[in-house]
Amino acid sequence: MDTRGFLYLLILSFLISHSVAEIKSLKITADTRAMIMFEKFGFTHTGHVSVILSDVLVTSSVTQPDPSRLGFFLLSEESLLQVLLEIQQTPTMCVLDSKYINLLFDFTMLSPPPHSFLNKSYPVTSPNEYSLYFANCVAESQVTMNVQTEVYNLDDGVKDYLSAGQTQLPTLFFLFSLAYFGFLGLWIYICYNNKRSVHRIHALMAGLLLMKALNLICAAEDKHYVKITGTPHGWDVLFYIFQFIRVVLLFTVIVLIGTGWSFLKPFLQEREKKVLMIVIPLQVLANLASIVIGETGPFIKDWVTWNQLFLLVDIVCCCAIIFPIVWSIRSLRETSKTDGKAARNLAKLTLFRQFYIVVIGYLYFTRIVVFALRTIAAYKYQWVSNAAEEIASLAFYSVMFYMFRPVERNEYFVLDDEEEEAAELALREEEFEL
Repeated sequence: MDTRGFLYLLILSFLISHSVAEIKSLKITADTRAMIMFEKFGFTHTGHVSVILSDVLVTSSVTQPDPSRLGFFLLSEESLLQVLLEIQQTPTMCVLDSKYINLLFDFTMLSPPPHSFLNKSYPVTSPNEYSLYFANCVAESQVTMNVQTEVYNLDDGVKDYLSAGQTQLPTLFFLFSLAYFGFLGLWIYICYNNKRSVHRIHALMAGLLLMKALNLICAAEDKHYVKITGTPHGWDVLFYIFQFIRVVLLFTVIVLIGTGWSFLKPFLQEREKKVLMIVIPLQVLANLASIVIGETGPFIKDWVTWNQLFLLVDIVCCCAIIFPIVWSIRSLRETSKTDGKAARNLAKLTLFRQFYIVVIGYLYFTRIVVFALRTIAAYKYQWVSNAAEEIASLAFYSVMFYMFRPVERNEYFVLDDEEEEAAELALREEEFEL
């Protein structure tokens, strides 16, 4: 077995930022991979792994398959590096012979062909975060089989199908959904009390809050049913629907606010329309990749490719939504030199510059800091990264909605002559250069 397969698995272990703990059934057909990673799960001292195999067929073009050279095992992230070193030192070694793995079974335990079958459950005696792997050390061979995996912890004798670091997620998501429903009620109240200053963008912002709240309540129900039954009972479908609408609305609202649409100008310029025409289709693609990543797993051959596609599209969209804000700031700077309304332009420039900083901070935190938390946090505290992401999102929504709330007298009112002169001096400085 070469080291490329293990390097591939090392990449997988970092891409799987949180454990997926549903009961999974899948069919593997004529698969030639030496290693297949099924899932990653945080076990307590009451953890169990159940594997059911049926219709197992192993064929090789060069040798009679040795059933002891195929099997399932558990491997922690720490031990993965040790096994990688072993493989580098002894390239012909089979991973099933490594002293660093927790071997569950090999294919010698299968019932005789033609209907090879196995149904086994194994307790996990050492609490840790483990990945479930299948290894095939038979040269030039293909494996066909039906696999059902079930990983869980026992909580007072009741099966908990969520990883040790995610069992708090249903409550966490539910509490944040309540916060957003309250936020929506407050936003509707503010808009009602400032009817004359309400623009179309404020209606879109209300829709964004509604979709965020519904997305979180569906996430809470999804995790709740996975926790108690191992399957989401259809809540995953609703979750992906509201997630798609919410993400598209979020990027659209940021772009439209960045352009000043509806509250500064009633139309979009051609280049601003192009940004929306790029961002929205890319978000459709990103959500498709998100569904494939979430509903399948590392056992499909193109799983890493889908992850790379999602990351690439997300980076492109994050960069694209910054351009309208920069264009608005530059446009206001140019306008301030000719229209004689220095104070109003200074207020607008300050507002858009603050919005630019807020958006950059939000994107940086949710894409980099949250990923770092998921990577370095102990498996029992994986929920902390989800909490940090939701807190950052709520803070971002609160700041953005406060900055662009509908008010009768806002940052655009006219000031007296002294303040106008002070504003002109401020505009001559370079503090608004990005």
